Amino acid sequence: LEVSNPAHWLTRDTVIEYQEPMVRGTIITPVEYLSPLLELCYERRGEQTSIVNIDQNRLNMQYIFPLNEVVVDFFDALKGRTSGYASFDYEDAGYRASDLVKMSLLLNGNAVEELGCIVHVSKARDQAKYLVGKLKEELPRQQYGIAIQAAVGSKIFAR
Repeated sequence: LEVSNPAHWLTRDTVIEYQEPMVRGTIITPVEYLSPLLELCYERRGEQTSIVNIDQNRLNMQYIFPLNEVVVDFFDALKGRTSGYASFDYEDAGYRASDLVKMSLLLNGNAVEELGCIVHVSKARDQAKYLVGKLKEELPRQQYGIAIQAAVGSKIFAR
C-alpha cells in the first residue's frame, strides 16, 4: 500500500513496516571540504558507501540518502558548506524500511489534517519545533490566544 498523503496514514498496529524511497548520491568535492560534508551527510541520515580520491585535490563520495532529506534543501546546504565547489548527483535506490511517524499540527487542540506530515522519528522533535515556530509567525495575531501544537500520536512535541 502506498501512502502519499498523511491523512491516509495507517497506524503501526495495522502495518508490518513503513518504507521510504532512497537515493544513491554522488558528491564530488575538493579535499578541504571533507569534514563539513561528512557532517552534512550525517545530519541528513546519509549512509556512506565509499569515499575515493579522484586525484590529490578531489574526492568522490558515495552515499545512500532518504529521498525526503535530499529534495528539500540539500543542494543549497552542500553549496553553502563548500563555497560552491562541490557537485551532487543522485539516482533511485529503491525503498528501505524506516521508522516513520505521522506528525499532526493542532490548533486549539483540534488536529488540522492539511498541515500534517510524515517524518522520521529522529527528526520529529526538531521538525515539530520548526513547524510550530513558522505557523506562529504566519498566523495573524488574534484577540484571544491560539494554542499551536505539534503531536506524534498523543505525545505533544512542541507548543
